[in-house]
Amino acid sequence: MKKKEFKAESKKLLNMMINSIYTNKEIFLRELISNSSDALDKLYYLSLTNANLKVKKDNLEVRLELDKDNRTLKIIDNGIGMTKEELENNLGTIAKSGSELFKEENDKKKDIEIIGQFGVGFYSSFMVAKEVEVLSRSINDNSAYLWKSDGADGYTIEEAEKDENGTVITLHLKDNTEDIKYDDFLEDFTIERIVKKYSDYIKYPIKMEVEEEEEDKKTKEKKKIKHEHILNSMVPIWKKKQKDVKESEYNDFYADKFYDYEKPLKVIKSEVEGLTSYDALLFIPSHAPYNYYTKEYEKGLMLYSKGVMVMDKCSDLLPDYFSFVKGIVDSLDIELNISRETMQQDKQIKLIAKSIETKIKKELESMLKDDRESYEKFYETFGEQLKYGIYSSYGMNKELLQDLLLFYSSKEDKLITLSEYVERMEGDTIYYASGESVDKIKMMPNVEEAISKGKEVLFLTNYLDEFVIKTINTYQEKKFMNVSDANFDLSSDEEKEELKKVNEDSKDMFALMKNVLDSNVKDIRFTNRLKNHPVCLITDGEVSLEMEKVLNAMPNGDNVKASKILEINENHPISAKLKELYKNNDKETLEKYTKILYESARMIEGLSVNNPSDLSNLICEIMSK
Repeated sequence: MKKKEFKAESKKLLNMMINSIYTNKEIFLRELISNSSDALDKLYYLSLTNANLKVKKDNLEVRLELDKDNRTLKIIDNGIGMTKEELENNLGTIAKSGSELFKEENDKKKDIEIIGQFGVGFYSSFMVAKEVEVLSRSINDNSAYLWKSDGADGYTIEEAEKDENGTVITLHLKDNTEDIKYDDFLEDFTIERIVKKYSDYIKYPIKMEVEEEEEDKKTKEKKKIKHEHILNSMVPIWKKKQKDVKESEYNDFYADKFYDYEKPLKVIKSEVEGLTSYDALLFIPSHAPYNYYTKEYEKGLMLYSKGVMVMDKCSDLLPDYFSFVKGIVDSLDIELNISRETMQQDKQIKLIAKSIETKIKKELESMLKDDRESYEKFYETFGEQLKYGIYSSYGMNKELLQDLLLFYSSKEDKLITLSEYVERMEGDTIYYASGESVDKIKMMPNVEEAISKGKEVLFLTNYLDEFVIKTINTYQEKKFMNVSDANFDLSSDEEKEELKKVNEDSKDMFALMKNVLDSNVKDIRFTNRLKNHPVCLITDGEVSLEMEKVLNAMPNGDNVKASKILEINENHPISAKLKELYKNNDKETLEKYTKILYESARMIEGLSVNNPSDLSNLICEIMSK
């Protein structure tokens, strides 16, 4: 029989599709099952308008047959089948889609959820097969035909025998190589895995005989017996009404798809119809994956198109600050590229992503309002990602995320939102303090002063917190103030004037002391806000002491220095001692006191001591006098 050449441009085109368009060889089974599903859809659709076609939907199916001896894999359907002309046109012309033509020729296009659109999926079979046979009998023809090809050299078509309508695709697998073991596609578990991964929600049963070991009740011998299994679920859990799905079913689905055996903290189901229609089933995990805060972690949602899985992790559907979310999106509207392995960058994707972002935020807000305990558990695990979303976008996302933030409150001894702080505040300033832990922040002199004056202080203990606050800048027209900032002052006007005079009288002494500390401090001054504490460090400018620590701890830290001011309690006995030393012109001892006070202030703020040995010697020397 004379071999016909493909009608497409050349052998090069077929080679390109086999070797370049598809990056994963197992995709071939997804494509062929999808084609079979289309054939079943076409038959069922025609039966709705043709009374002569007696079709029971329950009888429509896809069958898979493995033959290890002959090294063949068969994909069989009892769908609409193809005539000789359709075999010629659809398989003899690369990139001609019979499914697309079928939709164009029928009026109810929107009612036909046919998967194929490019007409190239069939040729993925040549990635694993050295020869492909297609035996088909059309519902409109009494004759069957066999199409054969061993690749780009061409194909043959001849009349054949087949009792019923439908199509049988037989793949003669390639020989094993050092790199690829094609025999794997003859193993039950491999085929089951691929079907479950890509075609689990094809709406027709995908059946296969699976060999299982059973014990004979009489002889007690174990025998291998074949049983017919349905490999796919058919109806996606996200297509079911939420009231009809048990919590345990969602948990099982989550564990199966995302390999997490702790149940999710929150299940989010979404059905959207409009300019872009889609179904989504999302999960907020109860804990972070082991690699979540590493470069190895890949965000993304599983992407389905018409029930067929096309991407395992579609990163474009999730913003970075919601990268902890797991789940699936299934849409009829997504435009895929020719291999169906990736999607086109189009407005549908952006619309779906924006809708999902809004849905996640609303669900988090609802959890925060109605299930505070669960939200705090979520925030403990993923709150840092929300903060990063504000900081890394230079505040562009602050309106979206700032109401989801929690900070520890000095007033309530628990986590609160910025909104809760503002609801009960007086004045126009939100006060905060930064440190390594809540207990250490509570002991800071300026924090004690603020609390004693009735101010609620937010305790920022995460390394990102103060950077986030600086990025937010203002919240509901309220400004933020670090109680360790030089501008923080709750004194009365009278107290300020009195302190100003004291500092003016001591300016020469401070000049001498500042000279001792060189460039370590911008200024030295007395203060009246330290209660019983002798000394503290405050900062003047955008960089606080805590920010200095964080920035310098980074791999590329550039020795950042906050502009520090050493404040000495004017009401503490140490101030009188300093004045006495200066008055008596005991510059040597004043110098030693200055160094001790400065290093003490550094320790209070959690900063390292510049020279521990020198400090220890100074203290011991003074104590011994």
